[in-house]
Amino acid sequence: PLATSFEGRHGSVRYWVKAELHRPWFLPVKLKKEFTVFEHIDINTPSLLSPQAGTKEKTLCCWFCTSGPISLSAKIERKGYTPGESIQIFAEIENCSSRVVVPKAAIYQTQAFYAKGKMKEVKQLVASLRGESLSSGKTETWNGKQLKIPPVSPSILDCSIIRVEYSLMVYVDIPGAMDLFLNLPLVIGTIPLHPFGSRTSSVSSQCSMNMNWLGLTLPERPEAPPSYAEVVTEEQRQSSLAPLGVCDDFERALPGPLFAYIQEFRFLPPPLYSEIDPNPDQPTDDRPSCPSR
Repeated sequence: PLATSFEGRHGSVRYWVKAELHRPWFLPVKLKKEFTVFEHIDINTPSLLSPQAGTKEKTLCCWFCTSGPISLSAKIERKGYTPGESIQIFAEIENCSSRVVVPKAAIYQTQAFYAKGKMKEVKQLVASLRGESLSSGKTETWNGKQLKIPPVSPSILDCSIIRVEYSLMVYVDIPGAMDLFLNLPLVIGTIPLHPFGSRTSSVSSQCSMNMNWLGLTLPERPEAPPSYAEVVTEEQRQSSLAPLGVCDDFERALPGPLFAYIQEFRFLPPPLYSEIDPNPDQPTDDRPSCPSR
């Protein structure tokens, strides 16, 4: 597979086509045309749909004084995203220290270049957000705080000379001390999330809820339906046999043979129904028997 086209600080991946026209007694004509290659990354794979989560804790020390810990836990719904999507961040930050801290989140792009046995790495900020300042003894919760991914190049994971990776850093900015941070890996793909994939769990739960009626038990012996004479009297049956001229517009529009077929079977009485077992004491097989007419 060809690596995705990329322009980096210490290297690039480029593709072009060259054409030459050779003519006798003339200099050759040369033409060069660049083109872009994308190695598609489908984020609908199970490995990229798995949630990413982590928890960390830090205790601040100043000489002989030790304050309470600062704890951070964060989670995102999946690992794979496409440019333009928003990452929903679920996090909880608890500040038991004596300092005022600020929770933050950022997306970073890491470029790694390999040549002659050496490696150079460049880390760039892609997007960021800032939470509210958190005083001592306070807790903040992010219930799906959104961080939008700007237009960036997709991840490059299978190239031997250049590697492009992404990560979501959820961290707590602590003044006068090292920050407490969590790194959640990301993969920026080219094929977006299928709408059905995001609703799989909800659809399955709804289906299981709607199928609860299967657990209901049927009565041991169903009642026989009423006879046709008990429901429709002879006067009602005769009055319902209206001539063609007084039928509704729909019946008038029907073709002749089809209308005759409907009229022939419209008011016929239902077939006889027998619910009484003539031999209740004798065992019978599991196959249902058709009632005799």
